[in-house]
Amino acid sequence: MKTAWKKNPWSWVPSLYFIEGVPYAIVVMVAEIMYSRFGMGNAEIAFYTSLFYIPWVIKPFWSPFVDIFKTKRWWIDTMQLLIGAALGGIAFTIPGSFWLQASLCLFWLIAFSSATHDIAADGFYMHGLDDNQQSFFVGIRSTFYRLAMMFGQGALIVLAGTLEVFTRDIHYAWALTFYLAAGLLIVLGLYHQWALPRPKSDHTIHYEGQEMMIEKKMQAKQIVNDFIDIVRSFFKKDGIVFALMFILLYRVPEGMLVKMCPLFLVDPVDKGGLGLSPQDIGFVLGTIGVVGLTIGGILGGLYSSIRGLKKSLWLMVCAITLPDIVYVILAYLQPSSLLLINVCIFFEQFGYGFGFTAYMLYLIYFSQGEQKTSHYAICTGLMALGLLVPGMIAGWLQELVGYNTFFIIVMFLCIITFVVSALVKINPTFGKQDKSTN
Repeated sequence: MKTAWKKNPWSWVPSLYFIEGVPYAIVVMVAEIMYSRFGMGNAEIAFYTSLFYIPWVIKPFWSPFVDIFKTKRWWIDTMQLLIGAALGGIAFTIPGSFWLQASLCLFWLIAFSSATHDIAADGFYMHGLDDNQQSFFVGIRSTFYRLAMMFGQGALIVLAGTLEVFTRDIHYAWALTFYLAAGLLIVLGLYHQWALPRPKSDHTIHYEGQEMMIEKKMQAKQIVNDFIDIVRSFFKKDGIVFALMFILLYRVPEGMLVKMCPLFLVDPVDKGGLGLSPQDIGFVLGTIGVVGLTIGGILGGLYSSIRGLKKSLWLMVCAITLPDIVYVILAYLQPSSLLLINVCIFFEQFGYGFGFTAYMLYLIYFSQGEQKTSHYAICTGLMALGLLVPGMIAGWLQELVGYNTFFIIVMFLCIITFVVSALVKINPTFGKQDKSTN
């Protein structure tokens, strides 16, 4: 009975993708709120936390070595325990005097470990399941990843805010929150050491003595040479210039907003923000925002499958840009109504989820060819770079001009999204459901 349960994908797929989403939510969202509560300026917060995207930028360059050294199961187990230990380290250090230096290093370690875990988990998913199971569980893994985002962006922030009230010590409250997160990750990591299957296809070659060293060096050299060829072929693809512009610039406005939205919500009214408590922010971003994003993504996928990417592109461009106007409205009105704030955030996140579908479909479209898997990995690295650069300057710009002008500038930057969308060429049949197969 235990063996049957252990081999059942339900015993490990949901928890594996839940644990994949939690650290990402922590480094992308929770870190921002924590630093804001600790009194850091927006320019510093946006700059430092944008650097956490670097592991996802370099992930395509790192992934071949994850494939060759050790098993994917080993990488999963190791990264999960390392993330848990790093979260515990943050909890231990933030009440001290060197909390900033220590937490930045540990958050970056979590980001790198999380990106490495992504590589191993996605590869292990294909080793641990047959083709039918992979198709069946793709929706399950996505659901539990979204639940992880809700837990990280919602429950953890709400918990920290509640503990702030009870302990009356902001640093101590956040330390307790990170101890809880660390405990959860370590427990799940230990559970996966038992629950994850050991597929025969997930193996590493064993050699002894000097033979092992020679083989490893040859494999590593071959990987480097193959990757250079892959990168070279990627940058020789037709339309590469406009494709790079689209991949790097399509989300420039969102790259600005994703860094400043949490800070805008938490900053006091006299600084131009909305002055929400961590509990309110956890609900607005961690629940309402994630729900809007999810629904928008689902409907975007359905719409594009009917119309095709080319015909649905412009509606999606409008969806990912025009709803940004809600931040201009919120900045000028500074409403105290949580209902109005929730409606605005839901509307903006719904539009982002709908419009982001076009972006992801284009990455798939441009990656087509003999090396589509490797080319898609490069595209995702460039995708992360497209958020890193705007995010780094967002805080500096906001402090320079204030929230009102900042959000107006973001609206003008939406012009870039329209321009790069007009430049790319897309096959009219791509992404459209073939009715003859129904």
